[in-house]
This record gives sequence, structure tokens and C-alpha cells, in this order.
Amino acid sequence: MRPLWNKKLLYAAAAGALLVLPSTAWAQDGVDSGDTAWMLTSSVLVLFMTIPGLSLFYAGLVRAKNVLSVMMQCFAITAMVTILWTVYAYGLAFGDGGALNAFIGTGRILLSGVGVDTVSGTIPETVFQMFQLTFAIITPALIVGAFAERMKFSAMLWFMGLWVTVVYAPVAHWVWGGGWLGAMGVLDFAGGSVVHINAGVAALVLCIVLGKREGYPSTPMPPNSLVLTVVGASMLWVGWFGFNAGSAVAADGVAGMAMAVTHIATATAAFTWMMVEWVRHGKPSVLGIATGAVAGLVAITPASGYVGPIGALAIGFASGVLCFVAASSVKRALGYDDSLDVFGVHGVGGFVGAILTGVFAAEMLGGSGLENGIGAQLWLQFVGAAATIVYSGVLTFIIAKALDAAIGLRVTSDEEQEGLDIALHDERGFSL
Repeated sequence: MRPLWNKKLLYAAAAGALLVLPSTAWAQDGVDSGDTAWMLTSSVLVLFMTIPGLSLFYAGLVRAKNVLSVMMQCFAITAMVTILWTVYAYGLAFGDGGALNAFIGTGRILLSGVGVDTVSGTIPETVFQMFQLTFAIITPALIVGAFAERMKFSAMLWFMGLWVTVVYAPVAHWVWGGGWLGAMGVLDFAGGSVVHINAGVAALVLCIVLGKREGYPSTPMPPNSLVLTVVGASMLWVGWFGFNAGSAVAADGVAGMAMAVTHIATATAAFTWMMVEWVRHGKPSVLGIATGAVAGLVAITPASGYVGPIGALAIGFASGVLCFVAASSVKRALGYDDSLDVFGVHGVGGFVGAILTGVFAAEMLGGSGLENGIGAQLWLQFVGAAATIVYSGVLTFIIAKALDAAIGLRVTSDEEQEGLDIALHDERGFSL
């Protein structure tokens, strides 16, 4: 029989070892190291979607004389929104608004109260606010594609700053921050309404207020580099796994399913768009399959944490067909100049995904998962989408018209002809 003191020494050593393990220490504070590691990774992936992903996607689609202007806009939005988020916008979206909490949050000025030891669920609040910041960055950056090649850089900065403050932050609070839409039971896992319908509707309103590019639609305006566009689309596809699977805010089975259905829907939409275009125009295009992939990514976003593979296939197919029709036939019929089809892909794709979430959520949640059944959930999804459409549309119009009257939104005719790279930034994207 071994001496008793040997056992005591062994127990003391084991206890000491456990105390120095980071994961054990974090668990005592309510923080899970696995969840935190995944959310750190997801934050990087979503930021990667804007710079460089969206920057390259848009840069390839415009004419060569405007390639730097859209990249500059994405970079500037990233910087400006980060400052606004730090100063007050995080509080507007995720603060406790007290009596007005159904509509807006307050507090968290300069991220007050957010420190090393503060926790949001099972992750540090510093990580949570950073993850949500990347969403606040990409949402206004999406709008850039609608007014590409014709908006003043100074007006763009004013518009985006105001829009993030009075449109994005309140809608984010309504759905994710304890506001009225979330309380009603509207399902939006990763931003179908908050991000895509919101940005898509704003894009449509803004491009109509600005007016068409000179020469549109009679003058050909082909993309300057589909290579850049496909590279950017590929980065968006990969980064979107952080966007959707990261919205589980945990490294768990929901995140795993969100990642799987994101890929399934994206592949289905890309293939569907390619086939529809092939049948309609005789040849499949690289631009078409890349745009179809983005449409699928958009449409699965609100549903990604609630549906399974069958729902992903259906949502991917529906978005591939409907976004193709919106970006081609509807756009031509109505005559608006949405330069890079932001409304057709993000507005329509977000709406399709938001509504179909109400149909296919039952697949994974089960019949009992939808408290009032599919019909009631469909109504809630429609209410959430409609509220976002109306609010974003009206406020975007007011901001755009006010800025147009105060400082003017559009560059001069000479600047537009010369190209925004030289006219606004005194640089060229290509020196050939």
C-alpha cells in the first residue's frame, strides 16, 4: 500500500495543473475557448468578404476607368463604419434601449463596459462586437454596386455614415438586439432582412435618385476584368461560411449545418443560373455562374441556421431562377440603372430567402419547432421583410434627397466621362 501523502501530492499537482489551463480558467468565467476560437475565425472571414472579396468582385465589373473608385469606397466604408461602431453604433444596435428597446438600443458609447472580462453568451463581448461590426461594414458596402461610376466620394461618405446610423443599426436592433421583430418570432439567422433586403432596397432607391449613367443603356459598358470578379466571388463564397456558420455564435451542430446548407444552396443557385442562362442565351457565362453563386449565398443567409439540405436545395434553385429574372428582365423592363445588380441579387435574393425560411424551417426544427405552424411563420417572415423594405426605402430616400440638396450626390458630366479614378482620386487602376 502506497503512503497517503503520495496520493495527496498527486491530487495537489493535478489541481494545480488544471488551474493553469486557459480553457478551464475561461470556463469558470462563462467563456468557452472552442466557441471563442470559432468566432474569432468567423470575424476574420466576414471582414475578408468585404476586403478583399467584395472589393475585387465589384472592381472587375466596372469599366477600367472606375476600378479604383469602387475599391476605395469599400476600404473607406470599412474604416468609417469601424469608427462609428466604436463610438456609438454598437450601442444603437445591441444596447438596452429601456422603454424604447423595441425600436433602438442605447449606451455602449466608445464601447464602454466592453472589456476583457465581459461576456456575451459563451464568448467575450469584445469578440461578439467585432463579429457584428463586420456585418455593419459589409451591409453599406454592398450598396456601392448600385451607384458605381457616378457618385461623388464625399457624398458617398456622408450617405453611408447617416445610413448606418439611422437605417442599419435600428433594423439590426429590431431583429437581433431584442427589438420588436425578434420578439414577434421573425427568423433571420444571419441577415436576410438586416443585411440583404436592407441593402438591396437602399441600392434601388439610391440608384433611382441618382439617375442613370451617361449613355446607359445604349452604350456598351462591359466589365473590365471578369478574372477579378470571379476571384472576388470565390472569396465571397469562402468567407460566407463565417457569415452564416458564425452566426450560430458557437462551434456546435447548428454551425455545422449552417455551413453545409450554405454550400449546398450556393452550388445549386450557381448551377441553376448557369443552366437558365444557357437555355435562354445559348451559352453559359462566367459572369452568370459567379452571380448565381452570390444569389445563392444571399438567399440561404436568413435560413442557414433553421433549414436542412432539402430546404437548401429549394432555396438555391428558387434564388437562381428569380434573381436571374430580376437582374435581367425586370431591370430592363423598369429601366433603372442598378450598375452591378445589387437589388436584383441582394434585394430579391434576401426576400426569397426570408420568405422560404418560413416554409423550410420546419424541416430541421420539426413541426413543433414553429410554434404557430408554417402559415403563421410565413406571415411573420413577410412582416419582417415588409417592415425592412418600407423603413429602408423611406429613410434612404430622405437621406439621399437631403444630401443631394445640401452637397449634391453626383459627379459632373466631365468627371463621369473621364472616370472616377482620375477625377476623384488622381490615380489609375491600370497603367497600360
